[in-house]
Amino acid sequence: MIMKIIIGIILLVLFVFSCTPPHVNPLAYQKDTHGRGKAIILIEESFKRLFDTSIDTFEGQFPKADIQPVYMAEDEIIKSFYNDKAKTIVISRDLNTNEIKFLKSKHVEVRSDKIAMDAITFIVHPLNKDTLLTVQEVKDILKGKLNNWKTSGQKINVVFDKPNSANYNYLKDVCNMDSTNKQIFAVNSNEEVINYVKKNPNSLGVIGLNWISDDDDFDVQDFLKGIKVVAVAKNAKSDYFQPYAGFIYTKEYPFVRDIWMINKGRRSGLNTGFVIYMKGETGQTIIQKASLVPANSPVRLIQFTAN
Repeated sequence: MIMKIIIGIILLVLFVFSCTPPHVNPLAYQKDTHGRGKAIILIEESFKRLFDTSIDTFEGQFPKADIQPVYMAEDEIIKSFYNDKAKTIVISRDLNTNEIKFLKSKHVEVRSDKIAMDAITFIVHPLNKDTLLTVQEVKDILKGKLNNWKTSGQKINVVFDKPNSANYNYLKDVCNMDSTNKQIFAVNSNEEVINYVKKNPNSLGVIGLNWISDDDDFDVQDFLKGIKVVAVAKNAKSDYFQPYAGFIYTKEYPFVRDIWMINKGRRSGLNTGFVIYMKGETGQTIIQKASLVPANSPVRLIQFTAN
Protein backbone atom coordinates (compact mmCIF):
# COMPACT_ATOMS: atom_id res chain seq x y z
CA MET A 1 0.00 0.00 0.00
CA ILE A 2 2.79 2.44 0.97
CA MET A 3 4.67 1.55 -2.22
CA LYS A 4 1.57 2.37 -4.32
CA ILE A 5 1.29 5.79 -2.66
CA ILE A 6 4.97 6.53 -3.32
CA ILE A 7 4.62 5.49 -6.97
CA GLY A 8 1.51 7.69 -7.27
CA ILE A 9 3.39 10.72 -5.92
CA ILE A 10 6.28 10.13 -8.32
CA LEU A 11 3.89 9.88 -11.27
CA LEU A 12 2.15 13.10 -10.20
CA VAL A 13 5.46 14.99 -10.01
CA LEU A 14 6.48 13.66 -13.42
CA PHE A 15 3.13 14.76 -14.84
CA VAL A 16 3.53 18.32 -13.49
CA PHE A 17 7.02 18.64 -14.96
CA SER A 18 5.90 17.19 -18.29
CA CYS A 19 3.20 19.90 -18.57
CA THR A 20 5.64 22.72 -17.79
CA PRO A 21 7.19 24.68 -20.67
CA PRO A 22 10.91 23.99 -21.24
CA HIS A 23 13.37 25.84 -18.98
CA VAL A 24 10.61 27.01 -16.62
CA ASN A 25 10.55 26.06 -12.97
CA PRO A 26 6.99 24.87 -12.20
CA LEU A 27 7.25 26.25 -8.66
CA ALA A 28 7.88 29.76 -10.04
CA TYR A 29 4.19 30.11 -10.82
CA GLN A 30 3.52 30.17 -7.09
CA LYS A 31 5.74 33.21 -6.56
CA ASP A 32 3.86 35.64 -8.78
CA THR A 33 0.09 35.38 -8.78
CA HIS A 34 -2.81 37.84 -8.62
CA GLY A 35 -2.39 38.06 -4.86
CA ARG A 36 1.27 37.19 -4.27
CA GLY A 37 4.72 38.37 -5.30
CA LYS A 38 6.45 41.70 -5.87
CA ALA A 39 5.57 44.44 -8.33
CA ILE A 40 6.88 47.92 -9.06
CA ILE A 41 4.23 50.34 -10.32
CA LEU A 42 5.03 53.81 -11.66
CA ILE A 43 2.29 56.27 -10.67
CA GLU A 44 1.70 59.89 -11.62
CA GLU A 45 2.38 61.90 -8.47
CA SER A 46 -0.98 63.70 -8.61
CA PHE A 47 -2.67 60.34 -7.87
CA LYS A 48 -0.46 59.57 -4.86
CA ARG A 49 -3.06 59.80 -2.09
CA LEU A 50 -5.49 57.52 -3.94
CA PHE A 51 -2.88 54.84 -4.59
CA ASP A 52 -1.30 55.00 -1.14
CA THR A 53 -4.71 54.03 0.22
CA SER A 54 -5.42 51.48 -2.51
CA ILE A 55 -2.08 49.68 -2.13
CA ASP A 56 -2.37 49.57 1.68
CA THR A 57 -5.85 48.07 1.38
CA PHE A 58 -4.76 45.55 -1.27
CA GLU A 59 -1.74 44.39 0.75
CA GLY A 60 -3.94 44.09 3.84
CA GLN A 61 -6.18 41.73 1.90
CA PHE A 62 -3.24 39.89 0.28
CA PRO A 63 -0.39 39.79 2.87
CA LYS A 64 1.99 37.99 0.49
CA ALA A 65 1.73 40.80 -2.07
CA ASP A 66 4.38 43.52 -2.11
CA ILE A 67 3.52 46.44 -4.38
CA GLN A 68 6.17 49.13 -4.53
CA PRO A 69 4.82 52.44 -5.90
CA VAL A 70 7.19 54.95 -7.48
CA TYR A 71 5.67 58.41 -7.88
CA MET A 72 6.95 60.37 -10.87
CA ALA A 73 5.93 62.96 -13.46
CA GLU A 74 3.90 61.59 -16.34
CA ASP A 75 6.49 62.04 -19.11
CA GLU A 76 9.15 60.27 -17.03
CA ILE A 77 6.75 57.39 -16.41
CA ILE A 78 6.08 56.83 -20.10
CA LYS A 79 9.80 56.85 -20.92
CA SER A 80 10.47 54.37 -18.13
CA PHE A 81 7.65 52.15 -19.43
CA TYR A 82 9.32 52.07 -22.84
CA ASN A 83 12.59 51.10 -21.19
CA ASP A 84 10.90 48.24 -19.34
CA LYS A 85 11.61 49.63 -15.86
CA ALA A 86 8.09 48.68 -14.80
CA LYS A 87 5.28 46.50 -16.10
CA THR A 88 2.43 48.72 -14.91
CA ILE A 89 1.95 52.47 -14.97
CA VAL A 90 -0.77 54.89 -13.88
CA ILE A 91 -1.16 58.08 -15.92
CA SER A 92 -3.88 60.53 -16.97
CA ARG A 93 -4.40 59.23 -20.51
CA ASP A 94 -4.33 56.13 -22.64
CA LEU A 95 -1.38 55.47 -24.90
CA ASN A 96 -1.69 57.10 -28.30
CA THR A 97 -1.48 55.36 -31.67
CA ASN A 98 2.24 55.94 -32.14
CA GLU A 99 3.06 54.70 -28.64
CA ILE A 100 1.04 51.53 -29.13
CA LYS A 101 2.62 50.99 -32.54
CA PHE A 102 6.09 51.31 -31.02
CA LEU A 103 5.34 48.74 -28.31
CA LYS A 104 3.83 46.34 -30.84
CA SER A 105 7.02 46.62 -32.89
CA LYS A 106 8.80 45.30 -29.80
CA HIS A 107 6.25 42.46 -29.55
CA VAL A 108 4.90 43.86 -26.28
CA GLU A 109 1.27 43.16 -25.39
CA VAL A 110 -0.24 46.14 -23.56
CA ARG A 111 -3.63 46.36 -21.86
CA SER A 112 -5.18 49.72 -20.93
CA ASP A 113 -7.97 50.24 -18.41
CA LYS A 114 -9.70 53.45 -17.39
CA ILE A 115 -10.40 53.19 -13.67
CA ALA A 116 -11.66 56.67 -12.74
CA MET A 117 -12.42 60.26 -13.70
CA ASP A 118 -10.42 62.97 -11.95
CA ALA A 119 -10.11 66.75 -12.25
CA ILE A 120 -7.50 69.47 -12.43
CA THR A 121 -8.12 71.69 -9.41
CA PHE A 122 -7.18 75.34 -8.89
CA ILE A 123 -6.51 76.59 -5.38
CA VAL A 124 -5.89 80.06 -3.91
CA HIS A 125 -4.97 81.60 -0.58
CA PRO A 126 -7.88 82.28 1.85
CA LEU A 127 -7.27 86.05 1.55
CA ASN A 128 -7.77 85.93 -2.20
CA LYS A 129 -11.32 86.97 -3.11
CA ASP A 130 -10.99 85.91 -6.75
CA THR A 131 -12.42 82.41 -6.32
CA LEU A 132 -14.42 82.37 -9.56
CA LEU A 133 -12.75 81.90 -12.93
CA THR A 134 -14.00 81.16 -16.42
CA VAL A 135 -12.23 78.76 -18.74
CA GLN A 136 -11.16 81.72 -20.86
CA GLU A 137 -9.69 83.50 -17.85
CA VAL A 138 -7.69 80.38 -16.97
CA LYS A 139 -6.40 80.25 -20.54
CA ASP A 140 -5.49 83.95 -20.46
CA ILE A 141 -3.57 83.50 -17.20
CA LEU A 142 -1.63 80.55 -18.60
CA LYS A 143 -0.87 82.40 -21.83
CA GLY A 144 0.32 85.48 -19.97
CA LYS A 145 -2.54 87.68 -21.19
CA LEU A 146 -4.09 88.08 -17.74
CA ASN A 147 -1.35 89.02 -15.29
CA ASN A 148 -3.11 90.42 -12.23
CA TRP A 149 -5.90 89.40 -9.89
CA LYS A 150 -9.11 91.36 -10.50
CA THR A 151 -9.80 92.17 -6.85
CA SER A 152 -6.36 92.87 -5.38
CA GLY A 153 -4.45 93.88 -8.49
CA GLN A 154 -1.55 91.69 -7.37
CA LYS A 155 0.53 89.81 -9.90
CA ILE A 156 -0.64 86.22 -10.43
CA ASN A 157 1.94 83.49 -9.88
CA VAL A 158 0.91 80.08 -11.21
CA VAL A 159 2.53 77.13 -9.45
CA PHE A 160 2.54 73.54 -10.76
CA ASP A 161 3.77 70.34 -9.14
CA LYS A 162 6.45 69.41 -11.69
CA PRO A 163 7.41 70.17 -15.28
CA ASN A 164 5.91 67.54 -17.61
CA SER A 165 3.54 66.24 -14.94
CA ALA A 166 -0.01 65.15 -15.76
CA ASN A 167 -1.31 68.47 -14.41
CA TYR A 168 1.12 70.46 -16.55
CA ASN A 169 0.58 68.36 -19.69
CA TYR A 170 -3.20 68.58 -19.43
CA LEU A 171 -3.32 72.38 -19.22
CA LYS A 172 -0.58 72.78 -21.83
CA ASP A 173 -2.75 70.86 -24.30
CA VAL A 174 -6.21 72.13 -23.32
CA CYS A 175 -5.27 75.79 -22.83
CA ASN A 176 -2.43 76.09 -25.36
CA MET A 177 -0.29 77.25 -22.46
CA ASP A 178 2.75 79.41 -23.11
CA SER A 179 5.65 77.54 -21.52
CA THR A 180 7.78 80.71 -21.59
CA ASN A 181 5.29 82.59 -19.41
CA LYS A 182 7.30 83.96 -16.48
CA GLN A 183 4.21 83.81 -14.26
CA ILE A 184 4.43 80.00 -14.30
CA PHE A 185 6.85 77.87 -12.30
CA ALA A 186 7.00 74.41 -10.74
CA VAL A 187 7.95 72.96 -7.36
CA ASN A 188 8.38 69.23 -6.67
CA SER A 189 4.99 67.80 -5.73
CA ASN A 190 1.29 68.51 -5.30
CA GLU A 191 1.85 68.82 -1.57
CA GLU A 192 4.46 71.53 -2.14
CA VAL A 193 1.99 73.40 -4.35
CA ILE A 194 -0.54 73.39 -1.50
CA ASN A 195 2.04 74.62 1.01
CA TYR A 196 3.23 77.34 -1.37
CA VAL A 197 -0.31 78.66 -1.87
CA LYS A 198 -0.86 78.74 1.90
CA LYS A 199 2.10 81.12 2.23
CA ASN A 200 1.58 83.27 -0.90
CA PRO A 201 -1.70 85.20 -1.26
CA ASN A 202 -1.13 86.08 -4.93
CA SER A 203 -0.57 82.48 -6.09
CA LEU A 204 -2.77 80.18 -8.15
CA GLY A 205 -1.99 76.53 -7.45
CA VAL A 206 -2.66 73.66 -9.86
CA ILE A 207 -3.12 70.21 -8.26
CA GLY A 208 -4.88 66.91 -8.78
CA LEU A 209 -8.28 66.77 -7.09
CA ASN A 210 -7.34 63.61 -5.20
CA TRP A 211 -5.05 65.61 -2.90
CA ILE A 212 -7.99 67.46 -1.31
CA SER A 213 -11.07 65.40 -2.10
CA ASP A 214 -11.30 62.79 0.68
CA ASP A 215 -13.06 64.44 3.64
CA ASP A 216 -12.35 61.46 5.92
CA ASP A 217 -8.59 61.85 5.52
CA PHE A 218 -7.02 63.92 8.32
CA ASP A 219 -4.22 65.13 6.03
CA VAL A 220 -6.81 66.39 3.55
CA GLN A 221 -8.63 68.25 6.30
CA ASP A 222 -5.33 69.88 7.24
CA PHE A 223 -4.63 70.84 3.62
CA LEU A 224 -8.05 72.46 3.27
CA LYS A 225 -7.55 74.72 6.29
CA GLY A 226 -5.20 77.03 4.44
CA ILE A 227 -6.64 77.18 0.92
CA LYS A 228 -9.76 77.89 -1.11
CA VAL A 229 -10.87 75.83 -4.09
CA VAL A 230 -11.68 77.87 -7.18
CA ALA A 231 -15.02 77.38 -8.95
CA VAL A 232 -14.83 77.40 -12.74
CA ALA A 233 -17.42 78.25 -15.43
CA LYS A 234 -17.29 77.22 -19.06
CA ASN A 235 -17.97 80.83 -20.05
CA ALA A 236 -19.15 84.13 -18.55
CA LYS A 237 -22.83 83.19 -19.00
CA SER A 238 -22.52 79.74 -17.40
CA ASP A 239 -22.79 78.66 -13.78
CA TYR A 240 -19.63 78.17 -11.75
CA PHE A 241 -18.82 74.69 -10.46
CA GLN A 242 -16.30 73.29 -8.02
CA PRO A 243 -14.77 69.86 -8.74
CA TYR A 244 -17.28 67.69 -6.89
CA ALA A 245 -17.79 64.13 -8.14
CA GLY A 246 -21.25 64.80 -9.59
CA PHE A 247 -20.04 67.79 -11.60
CA ILE A 248 -17.03 65.83 -12.81
CA TYR A 249 -19.30 63.01 -13.96
CA THR A 250 -21.55 65.43 -15.89
CA LYS A 251 -18.52 67.47 -16.98
CA GLU A 252 -20.20 70.64 -15.79
CA TYR A 253 -16.86 71.24 -14.13
CA PRO A 254 -14.75 71.89 -17.25
CA PHE A 255 -11.29 70.54 -16.39
CA VAL A 256 -11.93 66.80 -16.23
CA ARG A 257 -9.46 64.02 -17.04
CA ASP A 258 -9.22 60.24 -16.63
CA ILE A 259 -7.01 57.90 -14.64
CA TRP A 260 -5.61 55.00 -16.66
CA MET A 261 -3.76 51.87 -15.61
CA ILE A 262 -1.58 50.52 -18.42
CA ASN A 263 -0.19 47.04 -17.92
CA LYS A 264 2.15 44.69 -19.76
CA GLY A 265 2.63 42.29 -16.87
CA ARG A 266 1.80 38.59 -17.04
CA ARG A 267 -1.93 37.91 -17.10
CA SER A 268 -1.62 35.62 -14.09
CA GLY A 269 0.85 37.83 -12.17
CA LEU A 270 0.60 40.40 -9.38
CA ASN A 271 0.67 43.41 -11.72
CA THR A 272 -2.45 42.19 -13.46
CA GLY A 273 -4.01 41.19 -10.15
CA PHE A 274 -3.72 44.75 -8.84
CA VAL A 275 -5.23 46.20 -12.02
CA ILE A 276 -8.16 43.78 -11.72
CA TYR A 277 -8.52 44.81 -8.07
CA MET A 278 -8.71 48.52 -8.96
CA LYS A 279 -11.30 47.79 -11.66
CA GLY A 280 -13.32 45.62 -9.29
CA GLU A 281 -15.79 46.40 -6.54
CA THR A 282 -13.27 47.13 -3.78
CA GLY A 283 -11.01 49.33 -5.88
CA GLN A 284 -13.96 51.25 -7.31
CA THR A 285 -15.32 51.77 -3.79
CA ILE A 286 -11.96 53.23 -2.71
CA ILE A 287 -12.10 55.61 -5.67
CA GLN A 288 -15.66 56.61 -4.81
CA LYS A 289 -14.75 57.18 -1.18
CA ALA A 290 -11.97 59.50 -2.34
CA SER A 291 -14.70 61.62 -4.00
CA LEU A 292 -13.48 60.80 -7.49
CA VAL A 293 -15.66 59.22 -10.16
CA PRO A 294 -15.21 55.43 -10.47
CA ALA A 295 -15.27 54.12 -14.02
CA ASN A 296 -17.37 51.05 -13.23
CA SER A 297 -19.64 52.05 -10.35
CA PRO A 298 -22.53 54.45 -9.67
CA VAL A 299 -21.66 58.03 -8.71
CA ARG A 300 -22.68 59.82 -5.54
CA LEU A 301 -22.08 63.49 -4.85
CA ILE A 302 -19.84 64.32 -1.87
CA GLN A 303 -18.94 67.93 -1.25
CA PHE A 304 -15.86 69.20 0.53
CA THR A 305 -15.45 72.60 2.12
CA ALA A 306 -12.39 74.81 2.42
CA ASN A 307 -12.10 77.14 5.40
